Amino acid sequence: MTTKMLTVSPSPHVHGDFSTQRIMLDVAIALMPAFLVSILYFGMGAIKVTFIAVVACMLFEYLIQKFLLKVPVTVTDGSALVSGILLAFNVPSSIPTWMVVLGALVTIGVAKMSFGGLGKNPFNPALVGRVFLLISFPVDMTNWPRPRLMDFSFADAVSGATALGKLKEGLMMGETVDKLMVDIPGYLDLFIGNVNGSLGEMSAMALLIGAVYLLMRRVISLYIPLSFILSVVILTGIFWLYNPSRYADPLFHILSGGLMLGAWFMATDMVTSPMSKMGMMIFGIGCGLITVLIRLFGAYPEGVSFAILIMNAVVPLINRSCKPKRFGEILK
Repeated sequence: MTTKMLTVSPSPHVHGDFSTQRIMLDVAIALMPAFLVSILYFGMGAIKVTFIAVVACMLFEYLIQKFLLKVPVTVTDGSALVSGILLAFNVPSSIPTWMVVLGALVTIGVAKMSFGGLGKNPFNPALVGRVFLLISFPVDMTNWPRPRLMDFSFADAVSGATALGKLKEGLMMGETVDKLMVDIPGYLDLFIGNVNGSLGEMSAMALLIGAVYLLMRRVISLYIPLSFILSVVILTGIFWLYNPSRYADPLFHILSGGLMLGAWFMATDMVTSPMSKMGMMIFGIGCGLITVLIRLFGAYPEGVSFAILIMNAVVPLINRSCKPKRFGEILK
């Protein structure tokens, strides 16, 4: 008696040369410009945090697969490497080492392996680790060292608030945007990365270079990033036009915080984002809407991480509602 194990549909069949290793390698390469900028401004702190996060993520994945799940070890596919880099990009360079390791454990052990590993996790692992650390250790996770150009010493850095944090705090104190912008880094500093912040949310320029590389390699498409960024531009533009003394302009929101990192590298995660083009645009618009609502009216100055995780939870509904037409199906 034979059992039919595989059903092959009629042709045409499409075959591509994409593999997990190639995709993850491309993402890691695309993150290198931002990593180099973080080293330029944060020195050894950026190297230390990134190294520890990467090693811890890869080690935890190996140990969990080898000794707990007792399944084939897939740590060489590069996904743990990318998760480690992204986790490092979402924390300050001054964060204690043990917190980085704990964040890596949550990233791999809770957000990824508890669901079965790569391809089965509903939420972006690095963002789960970042939000866990933010909620558990808010003081250390909001202690942003000020950039010190080409300083590779281990000396303690002076800390300060991010641009979004300064704006949020000042507005709560009754100040106007025009007055607050005097003490907030200008658009050029925000663009090149000469600002307080996490490793990966500093330089919009470096992140855009990496994004262009991913587009050229066809690892990501424009649907999610553009719908994400444009929705933020439109919504913040409406509030800015309505009351410019209370709300910052769209360009400030694009260049500050984790919007560029989230839109190009986190929201585009293939596992946790929709499959159809319409679904991708809905996903991006939802991320932009939630980000703006948190930034303008929430307790936190930043909302990108929460927005992406919330929309990750909605992806199954989006996929169910935005099914593409099957090949050969008669349109009604």
